Formats: sequence, structure tokens, C-alpha cells
Amino acid sequence: MPDLEWMTALLSCIIGAKRGRAARGSPGLWFNTNRKISSSKSEYKMSSTLSRRSGGRSARRALRAAPLTDDARPIRAGMSGGTYKPLSDLDVQKIHTAALDALETIGLADAPPSGVEILTNAGAIQGDDGRIRFPRALVEDMLTKARREVTLFSRDGKNDLRLSGNRVHYGTAGAAVHIVDVHGNQYRECTVQDLHDAARIVDKLDNVHFVQRPMVCRDIPNNYEMDLNTIYACASGTTKHIGTSFTEPSFVPGAFEMLYKIAGGEAKYRERPFVSNSNCFVVPPMKFATESCEVLEACIRGGMPVLLLSAGMAGATAPSTIAGAITQAVAECLAGLVYVNAIAPGHPTIFGTWPFGLDLRTGAMSVGSGEQALLTAGCAQMHKFYGIPGGAAAGASDSKMPDMQAGWEQMCSNVMAGLSGLNMVYEAAGMHASLLGFCLESLILSDDIIGQALRCVRGIEVTDETLALDQMEQVCVGGPGHYLGTDQTLNRMQSDFVYPTLGDRASPKEWVELEKPNLLTKATKRKDEILAEVSAARFDIQLDKSLREAHKIHLLPQSPLIA
Repeated sequence: MPDLEWMTALLSCIIGAKRGRAARGSPGLWFNTNRKISSSKSEYKMSSTLSRRSGGRSARRALRAAPLTDDARPIRAGMSGGTYKPLSDLDVQKIHTAALDALETIGLADAPPSGVEILTNAGAIQGDDGRIRFPRALVEDMLTKARREVTLFSRDGKNDLRLSGNRVHYGTAGAAVHIVDVHGNQYRECTVQDLHDAARIVDKLDNVHFVQRPMVCRDIPNNYEMDLNTIYACASGTTKHIGTSFTEPSFVPGAFEMLYKIAGGEAKYRERPFVSNSNCFVVPPMKFATESCEVLEACIRGGMPVLLLSAGMAGATAPSTIAGAITQAVAECLAGLVYVNAIAPGHPTIFGTWPFGLDLRTGAMSVGSGEQALLTAGCAQMHKFYGIPGGAAAGASDSKMPDMQAGWEQMCSNVMAGLSGLNMVYEAAGMHASLLGFCLESLILSDDIIGQALRCVRGIEVTDETLALDQMEQVCVGGPGHYLGTDQTLNRMQSDFVYPTLGDRASPKEWVELEKPNLLTKATKRKDEILAEVSAARFDIQLDKSLREAHKIHLLPQSPLIA
């Protein structure tokens, strides 16, 4: 933590700046960047030499960059949001009623035979048109059976995510087919190595809390091998919770064989399932996705938590109005909730209302829009109404590169999702081109974006201590006239403030002295540093050998421990 010496030095600069400001007659607080402080234990001396300026600045930066203990960090996974509510209580009730009406009168088509049996045995009604309709009493009964709190486990027990109430978690997601080459200003197809690298990077980022598969391995044409290599690439890259999808129900048993082996046995996996299934069980509007429903059934039988994902496009596969798109997503996910709890009451389930925005001028997705932010925040409010864990999409960008457009789009929806108390914020880091491109540098920069978003989620604490009347009196009545160096300022400097890792807050003069650092260049350097290290999540040599003997693993061994 910064100490009193450098705070005193900062004060000296401010005093000098005030004198300079008074002489110039210019408003605001200006630092006299021609005067720098070098310190010893006994005195501060003014120096104009670059070496002393750089040395003192470097020491202060190193001090500020020192890692904090978990309990001292100003932000962390699971902070409580919920202060932003775009819907009134009456609005929420109207959406709920409309969703129940849709389920009872319209219903869903295309359930697989197994799903028809499960749902009709539970009390749903199949009409002559083949659609499954859901009486209100059935939906309300299944809501009482649904699990109210879900824990998404990490493999090492250090990053478990407890989903309940307004607790907020940010992570990756998606199925990007391209990787963004920021320095070549171009796109190329994703590979299994790219996916593994993304998992390794997330493992090092404090503010990205989970890895749901953000891209597909385009270099593996066999879908079964792709599904299993997705698990391998993610699990050998991070110990944080992982979300994945399966192309066909017949692929699920092989995936469980791999997961049980990684966990040390089926019982251990079932006790702490560190991989969940992201399941697009519906094809909006209001149709079941037959094979995905069969995957859902297999995952539940194997002990895997499920994300019920409804991803309608407002104006295309969902109503164009924000309220209508939310209503349809809620109806579809309520149908999914009945499905899951009819199989296994209380099975760990995430209510995944993911309606997306659409640019009605062109038909292009608008995941970075204000409308998208509202869709997600409104969905979060519906999750709270039902009292069940939920997730939705935020933090993605329509921009092709991590530029200014990407910055405003990622920040807007990430902040609103967090303030709304969304339990799982998917697509929150690294996603570009309306979900078609994933960028490793942007993933790293998103750690700073999400850090600031989490600080907004934390909000303003108002107590006798934070009102600071005693400080005002001490400083203003016979005191020094400033708050620099007070115990309260020093004590709260790291506990109340979030400092960017790569964001630049230097003065223009310092920026020049530092050779004009570029944000993307810094992100690339950090990426290279992370990937130069051996993955902390790597499998031991015997486990890796066993996995490679049982399955065709496309990822080359990365560590001498598994070579």
C-alpha cells in the first residue's frame, strides 16, 4: 500500500501546482510536471533529472501494482447488484402473466418423443397440432421445485461461484468462428490452441470469473472430437468453472468419461461438477430444439448443471419490442424449467434468457447497443421475480477490433447487467463482430472494463465513517487544508478504489517519457507473458496420458510435465 512518504511528495507537487495555477489564472488542479520528488527518509529534494523522475514513479507504480489479498480487494466475484430496475413491479407482473398466457395457449412445438413423455407425465398437454402446452398450475408448481441457489464449482475449490439473489459474476461465452488478429487488422479461423490460450488467460484474470466456451475449434472437423477437445482445452487451461455445449446426445457419454476421469471418479464429479452444459434447448420462436433436448436429458442424468438458453433475435425470431422479446424468452425458459424439474426436481439450473438486439435497418445483430443492455437488465429483473439463478448476455461488441466503439459497447451493457444484479454475465469479455470474432487482447482489456463495472456494482457505502465529518473538521479547522496523508485516505486508497492494470492515466509528458505506450501493444505483451508460462491448470503426466489414450486429443502437450 502507498505510504505517507509518497503522499507527502504528492502534496508538495499539488502545492506547487496551486501556485502555478494561481499565476496562470487557469481553473482546476494542475500538476507541475517539471518538478518531481525524490525521497529519502529525512527529506524530499526537488530534481529535474529524468532518472529520478522515472525511478520514483516506477517505485510508486510497483507499490500500487503489488497484489492484494482477497479480503483486501475492493471488488470480487459475487458482489451484489440489483439497484438498477428498468421494469416497474407492475411491468414485471405483466411480463409474467403474458409468459404464462403464451405457454398455456401457444405452447412449444417439436419436443422429442422422450420430452413429450416427460412433460405430459408431469401435467403438460400435447394438442392435436403436436404442440406442448403448459397449464399455469404446472408452471407454478415446478417453480416451487426449482433450485433457488446454484453453486458452479471450480476444479481447485478456489473460484466457486455461488449464484443467488443479486450476486454478479462475469465470464466468457459464445461460439465465435474467428479469432481477431489485432496487429494484422484481420480475422482468421479459430483453433483448439486459441481456445486453450483463452482459458489460460482467463485463469490469470481476477475479474473474469468463469470460462464458457467462447469459440469453436474450426481445425477439428469431427464434431465428437471437437466437443471433447473443447473440454480438454479449457480444463487444461483453467481451474475456474467451465461451460460447454454438445453437438449430439450420443457425444455426452464420452464427455462424461473424460470428466469423471479428470475429477478422479464419477462420485467426485457429481459432488463438485466443474463443467456445466450450455444448452440451446429451444429454437425461437417457441419451438424445442429436438437434439438439444436429448442432450439436456443426458446431462441431467450425468449430474451436470445446465444453462437453459433461449436466444431469440428481437425483430426476427422474437418480437421486435424489448418487452415482447423478454416475454418470449421468459416463456421459453419457464418451459425449460418445467422440463428439467420434471426429470430431476431441484437439479442445478440457470435461467438463461438471452434475447439479442437486431439492427432493423440491415438485419445485423446489435449486441453492443443500448437496446441490448436493456434486454439483459430486464431479464435479470425477471430472474429476481422468480427467485432463481439466471444469466444473460452483456459485454459483447459489434466492432471488429478492440477500438473506441468496442469500449463503449462493452462497458455500457456490462455495467447495466451488473447493476441489475444479473447472476451470470455471459459474453462479457473478448467478444467482437456481433459474436463472430473473439480477441485475446480484448479479453485481457476486458479485465479492466469489468473491474470498473464491478466498482459500479459495489456502489456507495454511506456510514458515519464514510460521511467523514470528523475528517472535514480535522482538515479544515486548524488542519493542513487537504486530505492527503490522513489515516483514512491511506487506509482506503486500495480498499475503495479500483486501479486499471493496463489503462493509462499518465500525464501527456509522462506518456511521452514512457515512449507513448499503446493499449493494444500492452495487451499483447501481457498475453505473451501469460502464454509463456506453464499452465497452472495442466494435468499431471499420468492423467494426461490416460486421457490421450482414451480420446483423440488434438492439442499438443504444452508442459514438460505432460510431454
